[in-house]
Amino acid sequence: MTLSFTSLGLSEDRVNLLEKIGLLAPTEIQSQAIPHLLAGRDLVGKSQTGTGKTAAFSLPMLERIDIKNFAVQALILTPTRELAQQVTQAIRNFSDDRRLRVLSIYGGQAIDRQIQRLQQGVQIVVGTPGRVLDLLSRRNLNLDQVSWLVLDEADEMLSMGFIDDVEKILNQAPPERQTAFFSATMPPSIRELVAKFLRSPVTVTVEQQKAAPTQINQVVYVVPRGWTKARALQPILELEDPESSLIFVRTRKTAAELTNQLQAAGHSVDEYHGDLTQQARERLLMRFRQHQVRWVVATDIAARGLDVDHLTHVINFDLPDNPESYIHRIGRTGRAGKTGTAISLIQPMERRKLKQIERQVRQVLKERSIPTRAQIEARYLEKLQAQIQEAITGERMASFLPIVRQLSEEYEPHAIAAAALQMVYDRTRPAWMQTDWEPDADEISPPRPKPIKRIKIEDRDYQSEPRTESHRKPEVKIQK
Repeated sequence: MTLSFTSLGLSEDRVNLLEKIGLLAPTEIQSQAIPHLLAGRDLVGKSQTGTGKTAAFSLPMLERIDIKNFAVQALILTPTRELAQQVTQAIRNFSDDRRLRVLSIYGGQAIDRQIQRLQQGVQIVVGTPGRVLDLLSRRNLNLDQVSWLVLDEADEMLSMGFIDDVEKILNQAPPERQTAFFSATMPPSIRELVAKFLRSPVTVTVEQQKAAPTQINQVVYVVPRGWTKARALQPILELEDPESSLIFVRTRKTAAELTNQLQAAGHSVDEYHGDLTQQARERLLMRFRQHQVRWVVATDIAARGLDVDHLTHVINFDLPDNPESYIHRIGRTGRAGKTGTAISLIQPMERRKLKQIERQVRQVLKERSIPTRAQIEARYLEKLQAQIQEAITGERMASFLPIVRQLSEEYEPHAIAAAALQMVYDRTRPAWMQTDWEPDADEISPPRPKPIKRIKIEDRDYQSEPRTESHRKPEVKIQK
């Protein structure tokens, strides 16, 4: 039986509004969490981004907010300003009552303006821990009437070093409040917070949907020995030619350096990381959504609030630290029934990480070598042929026919066409392709090693190796 929002216990008015904005049936995390939250239970939700958890905690919260009371009644903590804005907008979409006031507070925005809004009265505050603590210390934010407290993306709070700040905030909120933690993973520090601050919480878990090969094509490129990943990425991008892509890196420094290199090669790309101002982030996000920039190089933390529907590729320039983060990354493409491609660059020493990822997604990822010049040139010729077919039906072709007629008096038509194609090809081919960039045979990483058979010799273990005179040992028995 298919569940409905009505069956979860939401009010009729709320359900009607959800239908108007296109939310007809709850997701799994919503189905599990909403009844418990409506019943007043503390809750721990293990769920990835993109599963609908914002609605899971926002909808029951809105059912209980006193619209006539302009004191802060709910506090939602998020790791980034982008996620704070995203959650704030979602809550506003879930209510059509103009008396509801939701405020997002974060660094990078004038604190005086946020103080003024708080003084005017708001019922729900969505904020980053640093700015929330700042406003609490100034006594401009009062939590005395908070009955709801939500920690969103709790594992990212840990990654960003916010756990101590979060604990200080939790200590200042009324102990009788209702508390909910949502996290993609549950490291020990999060479990300690749960044990300390939640009252007999119910735990709901939504298993991450494994990336199906029909939806996300997962590919691994092995970086040749002696090569940098930046050098290896160039021919991969030329061959794949992503329409829109997120390129994940580990550090802000790498994001800046890689962006500069790709821009110098003529690509439409920009960087997205924590050093950017809020205004710069919002401007880039708008350009990305409007297809004014094709690729974005981003760190994991900065990309938490960067949701773009049209992503065709996700590229792991640096592998994440844990397999669950890998699944979170690649899940940004191949959405809504569309296909997507996830590309990972690995050095030979990263094969152990790759094995962990493969166990998580329950499949062996396809390995490829760095594209050759011939492969990339064939790709360019395919694109050129498609452009020619489009131009033949275009209106501007007629203006070039007199030139062709004049040249055809001296040359064969096919020779004229081939010469024109060569001119276009030479002008559009990247300059770096004209250099000797292909890996030598001894630079290409060897295939994955086969499992080593172990043999037992006089009750001692040795790895089997080619035998020489010096390797002669007593009786050898194969250990089955």
